[in-house]
Amino acid sequence: MQADHLQWDSSILALLPFPSVLDMMARDPAWTEQLGNAVLTQDAEVMDAVQRMRQRARSYGYLAPNSYINVIATGGYIQILPVDPNVVYVPYYDPLVVFAPPRPGFAIAGAIHFDPGITIGAAFGGWGWWLGSGFLWPSHTILIDHRPWTRVWVTRAGYVHPYAHPWVRPVAPRVEVHRLKE
Repeated sequence: MQADHLQWDSSILALLPFPSVLDMMARDPAWTEQLGNAVLTQDAEVMDAVQRMRQRARSYGYLAPNSYINVIATGGYIQILPVDPNVVYVPYYDPLVVFAPPRPGFAIAGAIHFDPGITIGAAFGGWGWWLGSGFLWPSHTILIDHRPWTRVWVTRAGYVHPYAHPWVRPVAPRVEVHRLKE
């Protein structure tokens, strides 16, 4: 991806290895825009809502450690971390199921499924978005490249990346080539 010199925001580049996430976002652009605007203007409220829903899913037994993730509850906050820090599994589930009390006879263990693992290795090391990313839940801070993410709605037009490792972008636009498969 770095060799392509894609001229997109790092938040989009960070999602390229996760096609199922991009597909979900592309299927409902209005929802994606609303979520993005909420993070820009109400980041603390969004992060609190994430924690409330994690607490709810955990209390119903859906959010539990397994062979893909560790679920760590400390200081009133729930963190979901990969078992292997070099492999990320994207979960998928029905929110109407995992955020509601389980129905009698329903298998709780089968409510959350995981896509095949995405290996995050040296190819992503220079980006800083993986090993240096995360959340400081008590202060409602999103970290990218070990730094607080500071993009705000007011500065969206003139945003400059505060990251330590910006990648080189060509002056000319990237040329897309699409080939039909037979």
